[in-house]
Amino acid sequence: MKFVDEFRSRDYSRLLVEKLQNRSGDKINIMEVCGTHTMAIFRYGIRDVLPANVTLISGPGCPVCVTPQSYIDTALDLSSREDVILATFGDMMKVPGRKSSLLKKKAEGSDIRLVYSPMDCLTIAADNPTKKIVFLAVGFETTAPMTAVTAIEAREKGLSNLFFFTAHKIVPPVMEALVTDKELNLDGFLLPGNVSAIIGTEPYEFLSKDFNIPGVVTGFEPVDILQGLYTLISLIGKKDYSIANDYKRIVRTSGNSEAKEYMNKAFNVVDSNWRGIGKVPKSGLEFNCDFEEFDALKHFKISYEEYDGSSGCRCGEILKGKINPTQCPLFKQACTPENPIGSCMVSSEGTCAAYFRYYK
Repeated sequence: MKFVDEFRSRDYSRLLVEKLQNRSGDKINIMEVCGTHTMAIFRYGIRDVLPANVTLISGPGCPVCVTPQSYIDTALDLSSREDVILATFGDMMKVPGRKSSLLKKKAEGSDIRLVYSPMDCLTIAADNPTKKIVFLAVGFETTAPMTAVTAIEAREKGLSNLFFFTAHKIVPPVMEALVTDKELNLDGFLLPGNVSAIIGTEPYEFLSKDFNIPGVVTGFEPVDILQGLYTLISLIGKKDYSIANDYKRIVRTSGNSEAKEYMNKAFNVVDSNWRGIGKVPKSGLEFNCDFEEFDALKHFKISYEEYDGSSGCRCGEILKGKINPTQCPLFKQACTPENPIGSCMVSSEGTCAAYFRYYK
């Protein structure tokens, strides 16, 4: 299959591993920002073939993981209303709130429906005119454009019973929060190909200009990741602080102009709370005044106070890359994919889920 098979080539992967093994030297700390990268790196055994001086650190690249616990509790409250149908992606179902989860609420009788796209909510709203449909709009720049498009479509179709509980976040601002954290001592970033397909490479230029840290945008197949790491390690070795694009078959410098136009039409950029990290300036999206009719918090007049945490869970430190999951006392003990204590164990992109499945 074009653009898949060639990026899973065993021969070329072996060549890249040999080239990486020849890049030994000073200690290098690299953070992969994207949870999909984290899972792929474990799946393909890439950590095991890197030179000993290279350490990969998993960052806050899972949107479900960085959503505060208070968001889940508010969603649970909404699901308890008889006039509400809650729509969500599947990876939100097991995320624990203080007392329950969406999966448990559904088992108890709440009308909670899994969707594959926010556009599915248009049909649900049209078929249930006496109900209020609330979509849990969680995700980075990859999914935010579809939330905007769905709101625009709902207005055109005259659907007044569809609302969105938004927790969309923007990736580059949280990276600034990470590079200014002196405990991490990062030397470079493996940048997310999916987010970059929307925003392009330009929003990462501040890493180079302001912090002398290089980054490489790459995809998710074995050759993509190995090539991206080789490029990044080479840049670090040459003290070249460029932002490189090794995913040119998908990513353009300026990104996807149409997707960005939809986001700009529907959303304002606002400060946002990230689980374990706190409030990050200009890192979130909320509906602007032209689209506030779709804002679930405003419609239901909910006073939303953000908070984090499950007792004993060290998900916050894991999301910052300060510890790995094996250093959390709950990992593989009280906290498993079947009984997750923290959000990092729930999502298929979560660091704890990756360690649970692949780490030996």
